[in-house]
Amino acid sequence: MSIAGSDPSGGAGIQADLKTFAALGAFGTTVITALTAQATTGVTGVHTVPPAFVAEQLETLLADVAVDAVKIGMLAGADVIEVVAAALRGFESLRGISVVLDPVMVSTSGSRLLDEAALEAMRALLPLCSVVTPNVPEAAALLGRAEARDVAELHGQAEALLDAGAPRVLLKGGHLEGPSAVDVWADAAGTHELSAPRVATTNTHGTGCTLSSAIAALRPRHEEWLPAVQAAKDYLTGALRHADDLTIGSGPGPVHHAWQSRWPTRPSDEGAEPKSTDQLRAQGRAVSPTADVRGS
Repeated sequence: MSIAGSDPSGGAGIQADLKTFAALGAFGTTVITALTAQATTGVTGVHTVPPAFVAEQLETLLADVAVDAVKIGMLAGADVIEVVAAALRGFESLRGISVVLDPVMVSTSGSRLLDEAALEAMRALLPLCSVVTPNVPEAAALLGRAEARDVAELHGQAEALLDAGAPRVLLKGGHLEGPSAVDVWADAAGTHELSAPRVATTNTHGTGCTLSSAIAALRPRHEEWLPAVQAAKDYLTGALRHADDLTIGSGPGPVHHAWQSRWPTRPSDEGAEPKSTDQLRAQGRAVSPTADVRGS
């Protein structure tokens, strides 16, 4: 289940979560916390779903559908955060399952998205989750500190988030400079670095949403957290490497959530090599303006 905001461009939020769940063989359900007006060029507006209706979505869904894991994304305000916290405390069906919190608090431009009351509510949510996955600006906001400047400071801030109540932390270091992106995993056993080579692409919209939902989808299949996190990171790396196969919008586009799939264009194409959109247009065949049929 994803509890998050909607991105009509399809690259982040609920839409990215559902694509990730499907790509990894999980059936996704959703609770929508906010409607956004956005595209690859940026966000122009946010409409927060009334907290009572967020609660109604949770109650209706959980009364009928069994949930194996929860991913929490954009929570636009203290009232909505408190509704989600009450659900994690109150629903028997949510006890003991994996809850992945991606604390969306800072915009791409660096603007704070949550006021101080919401930030305090977010801090109170940490102990109710299984793992929190902040990036560098989000970790700084949660801790009330300056942003980490190097990997050593990532370790320190990850440990500080444990002290603040988070049972486990994946502090993403993609904002730091260097040939590799180094994340720091922290739990009761200590800290551990997870490194991956940087992928040369500007199509990075929704990477945080994709990683956190991949962790939620994969955790029930692994006995331990670290193998699930590494598998999720591997999936995201593949989605980034294939991101330039897509041509979505005029700004930073989405990652390729379906990079592991082959997309036949019609029944007669089954078993044939996938064709690019340019090849299909050269044959005079209609092609969606927002999709490329190349697979992995």
